[in-house]
Amino acid sequence: MITLYDADRCPYCARVRIVLDEKGVEYETVVVDLNDRPAWIHEKNSTGRVPVIEEDGWLLPESAVIMEYLEERYPEPALLAADPAERSLARLRIFRHDVFTSPYYALRRGDENAGPRFDEQLERLDAQLEERPWLSGSSYGLADIAYVPWVLRAQQVLGVDVASHPALAEWLGRMLLRPAVAAEAGIVATL
Repeated sequence: MITLYDADRCPYCARVRIVLDEKGVEYETVVVDLNDRPAWIHEKNSTGRVPVIEEDGWLLPESAVIMEYLEERYPEPALLAADPAERSLARLRIFRHDVFTSPYYALRRGDENAGPRFDEQLERLDAQLEERPWLSGSSYGLADIAYVPWVLRAQQVLGVDVASHPALAEWLGRMLLRPAVAAEAGIVATL
């Protein structure tokens, strides 16, 4: 069985929880207090960060890598498209995710200049979703899962209005119809 070293408030962990839930993989959770990281977490990941998964003594950190691993290890249901172009698009969006999260974290820290920068990133997502119904292309997948934890937290924790971005708001509505994403929204509501 997989063990997930996890923290509710961590959107990177949320990515992994959503993928595990989408794939119906049973797992155990070990909660890590991010305000008082235990020394042993450095034995699981030298950076001391979560998420980390452990399976049969084998450890894997980094959410994007974990998501790809879970996709390969548990191929059904598929969260990467069969089409190579759409798979590449999903991977590209995940690879460039830091461009989106950088202004999010600045906003969370109270940087007065971060609001417009984060709104610009929301506008970019909105434009991408006007072209295709999902960030992964024509169907729901890993790229959507990669972004939704931050969109949920921006909306519910930081009070960001996603309604001013119609394609993004519509996407979020579709995302929330998925039980794994709805469960994550429930976790975010308690933060």
